[in-house]
Amino acid sequence: MNVAVIGSGYVGLVTGTCLAEIGHYVICVDNDEEKIEVLKKGEIPIYEPQLEKLVKKNMDKERLSFSTSIKEGVSRAKVIFIAVGTPPKENGEADLSSVEKVCSQIARSMKEYRLIVEKSTVPVQTGQWIKRLFRVNNSLSDFDIASNPEFLREGTAVDDFLNPDRIVIGVETERAASILKELYSPIINRKSSRSDSVPLMITDLETAELIKHASNSFLTTKISFINAVADICEKTGADIEKVAEGMGYDPRIGVSFLKAGIGFGGFCFPKDLQAFIRIAEKLNYDFALLKEVEKINKNRPKMLLDKIEKALGTVEGKTIGILGLAFKPNTDDIRLAPSIEIISLLQRKKAQIKVYDPVAMDKAKEVLRNVEYGRDPYEIARGSNALVIVTEWEEFQRIDLERIRDLMVNPLVVDGRNIYEPEKMKELGFIYKSMGR
Repeated sequence: MNVAVIGSGYVGLVTGTCLAEIGHYVICVDNDEEKIEVLKKGEIPIYEPQLEKLVKKNMDKERLSFSTSIKEGVSRAKVIFIAVGTPPKENGEADLSSVEKVCSQIARSMKEYRLIVEKSTVPVQTGQWIKRLFRVNNSLSDFDIASNPEFLREGTAVDDFLNPDRIVIGVETERAASILKELYSPIINRKSSRSDSVPLMITDLETAELIKHASNSFLTTKISFINAVADICEKTGADIEKVAEGMGYDPRIGVSFLKAGIGFGGFCFPKDLQAFIRIAEKLNYDFALLKEVEKINKNRPKMLLDKIEKALGTVEGKTIGILGLAFKPNTDDIRLAPSIEIISLLQRKKAQIKVYDPVAMDKAKEVLRNVEYGRDPYEIARGSNALVIVTEWEEFQRIDLERIRDLMVNPLVVDGRNIYEPEKMKELGFIYKSMGR
């Protein structure tokens, strides 16, 4: 099947590449000429395991190509995915200006039937708005609108696409449903590595749009809930790791997203949570639960700072080493990462900052100012008064802790991700502070 993906950012590039991997002919379109030139060389502008290899493989097989022309994409493809950014406005609402722009361009370029698929995360009822845009810009051509929300996690996005937990498609016609079932049939008809079959949900447009926001908002709720419980654990001497384990055995709860720490970051969770709160407000519903989820999460960096200050007395003039900048392991994404807020808080208190991350350093240099970059954790530890674990990279779990201790001015480790065992750290001579333990 011939497919166009408009928008070659994180979601668009993964979607287009993986659709090519299952046998379709895909053209990825983006208005960023520099990005497209990079992609045409078989290189990728983001860090995502397996993705660069699949881009090169499918370009070699002539199933994947790149262009800056929406008109070319529309002329070549029967199915057109919209995967442009929907960043938050100042009030938290999703900014749909890019969606509006590309929909207008697609509509004006259409000469015959096309299936337009929302892949970007958009507020409920956006599909109906897109339909009106198409009718305004093209009253002659036949088209369908569908919603196909993405459930990709940075760091495992390729596997998430090829071996999904579920595929959700929101449609209004049997024709649109039939096309999308055919498109995804190579995935649907094979056993997933995670289950014996891949559930396919066919819903109306509005239900599919809501599934995405509801899913991400529920996951953020679990994270903020366990972080609130972690605060209670610290006040009572309980161990949050054991509390979470005990909760997780209940199949109605499960263990996923019950990891206490410094909260969630990245582009999707904070953005989608804010957007869902604003969607509810527009419908005259005060989603107070999600407002509290957001509040708890925003307070986590300040709580980490309090731990550091309590242990050191003051951070002014002290050297603080930061291990981890990306919002999670296996990505170079620092958008809305807790590390940025933590470093900002420390700098306001006049601390000296040294940082290291296995892959996110280049992107961090575009954002951070007045910090020293190290080549490895040992360089960061040397001369530091405290070492702060911000991202739970596997590399940090394997470091030589005795060497780290001996390089530091004070053997203080503040572990925002609970990657070390408190008893072991104590035996090694560290002053060790973690979250909820």
